[in-house]
Amino acid sequence: MPTGKKSDFTLPTTALDDLFSTQEMRDDAKLSKIRDIPLSEIDPFPDHPFQVRDDEDMLQLVESIKERGVITPATVTQKEDGRYELVSGHRRKRACELAGMDTLRCEVVDLSRDEATILMVESNCQRTQILPSEKAHAYKMRLDAMKRQAGRPSQENGAPVVPNSLTGKSRDILAAESGESHEQIRRYVRLNELVPELLDYVDEGRIKMRPAVELSYLSEECQRDVVEEIDLNESTPSHDQTIRMRKFYDEGKLTTEAIQAIMSEEKPNQRERIVLRGDKVRQLIPKSIPLNQTEDFVCKALEHYNKFLKSRADRSR
Repeated sequence: MPTGKKSDFTLPTTALDDLFSTQEMRDDAKLSKIRDIPLSEIDPFPDHPFQVRDDEDMLQLVESIKERGVITPATVTQKEDGRYELVSGHRRKRACELAGMDTLRCEVVDLSRDEATILMVESNCQRTQILPSEKAHAYKMRLDAMKRQAGRPSQENGAPVVPNSLTGKSRDILAAESGESHEQIRRYVRLNELVPELLDYVDEGRIKMRPAVELSYLSEECQRDVVEEIDLNESTPSHDQTIRMRKFYDEGKLTTEAIQAIMSEEKPNQRERIVLRGDKVRQLIPKSIPLNQTEDFVCKALEHYNKFLKSRADRSR
């Protein structure tokens, strides 16, 4: 009796699933990845570069979530210990906490660390207000992830994984995707070399981008000497001063005394300048006021307040 010959052909299980499933079934499978996860089980993304502020925007988000819930699910990955890690949705998580909720609507995705980093930066860069320090950290994290991906072979042919439509250096790719120039991205990444005090001055607008980049090439010790001189002189260095400091540093001539001499130079009107922190002022200005009318709004507000103080002083006489 002849024995039947066993076929080597097998149809992949995934192909069978696609063949016999409907679009509705596939949509349901996608929805099964969206679930309400307890806030206590969700951890922030490691070294998340973007601040989550309890500002006016946050209060509006809290009210929206109270009324309509979380419309767009946050994105999380599941860790080996069973807990979850946020990729995007840090502000939504904070808003849920402030709203007194116990869970956050999330989509659970399967991503590598580099893929998660790129998605995290992309989703957060859509914010309207981003500090220079946040961009600096975010761009560096994404560039590092993109470089690792570019050098990692694909499973199919062993060739490096490179985006289909763009080639070249990671910084060029990021420039094309972000709308920033190649040089501007380089400047932002350089800010990561600043000591925290100088980086705070950049966020506050006290030090502009180009002087900050020049300072980033100095050693930590020299940068701290600059911080001390800023505090003593109540003034920040100009671009020309930072260029000279960097030149002296490259020549091995930048001593504490040289920094003191450069920083003590008189700069017209800088001592009289009033520096206001942008984030604090912004919270007090209605969103209906255009950016180009901010100065006029602040001046009128001060005039009104001065009239109030004068009126109160007159009544107390």
